[in-house]
Amino acid sequence: MKKSVYMINGFLESGKTEFIRYTLQQPYFQIPEKTLLIQCEEGEIEIDEKLRKQSRTVVEVIEDEEDFTPDALSYLEKKHKPERIIIEYNGMWNFRNMQLPDNWEIEQQITTINAATFPMYFTNMKSLLAEMLRGSEMIIFNRCDGVKELGTYKRNVKAINQSAEIIFEDSNGEINEIMEEDLPYDLKKDTLELTDFGYGIWYMDMFDHPDRYLDKTLVFTATVLKPHNFPKGYFVPGRMAMTCCAEDMAFLGFMCAYDGVDALKEKEWVKVRCTLTMEERPEYRGKGPVLHAISVEATKPPKKEIIDFTEDPA
Repeated sequence: MKKSVYMINGFLESGKTEFIRYTLQQPYFQIPEKTLLIQCEEGEIEIDEKLRKQSRTVVEVIEDEEDFTPDALSYLEKKHKPERIIIEYNGMWNFRNMQLPDNWEIEQQITTINAATFPMYFTNMKSLLAEMLRGSEMIIFNRCDGVKELGTYKRNVKAINQSAEIIFEDSNGEINEIMEEDLPYDLKKDTLELTDFGYGIWYMDMFDHPDRYLDKTLVFTATVLKPHNFPKGYFVPGRMAMTCCAEDMAFLGFMCAYDGVDALKEKEWVKVRCTLTMEERPEYRGKGPVLHAISVEATKPPKKEIIDFTEDPA
């Protein structure tokens, strides 16, 4: 029988236990059956006995990574017979090495981040952080009071996980911040000339704020990608980007309508001038951004062919 697992990631003092405690208190999370909470590290905050009884939660602690095995986890399942399982994973354990029993299925993965310490972890423990972020559906930055670089933090995270929902919280609760001032181009202009770095920022921002660009002319340098399953008259201009390390590369690009596609060569460098619309497309399995080329001209490669997102966010 499949067991639903809720995975909570984050480094020490990132707010994992605080988030779990808040969740267990919510009416939507209350069920008559038992919940098993597996804690892989103990922080300053604990799940008090009253809340454990109220939410029918039993707590087990696994302190050593070598003890976090499918057999050990299966034993805990047989011992407590829970309806669902919450894992508070140790941020210093490599998430890539984690193994769960075959009948355990991750229902949701959430990463909590202390905004005050994010630059330190991003700079010194980038690989561990990336493994946590890559599969997370929700990423929560807490302790954001006084932090001015939230837009930069968001772009660093989006470079690793484009589809994640990112939430910023300060002592007053969730922050709804537009962050237009962090963009490396002027949205008041009708034509946006995107630099190499600007292209990467624009690509990430498109997922959250496509309306910013619907009335703009976009100009950028890109390489040509011609997927064989694409409809006639479309290609993908884009750029390779380093999102975490040299082994972690991604091609950033959107489909583009262009009458002269047949004359383009795969991987050649071009300067694209285009507009943008949001359209229902089978390639996106729903609505997505579609570029409409005004012109596509051959050009020289940029000095740095790969966009680098691994710079210190501070």
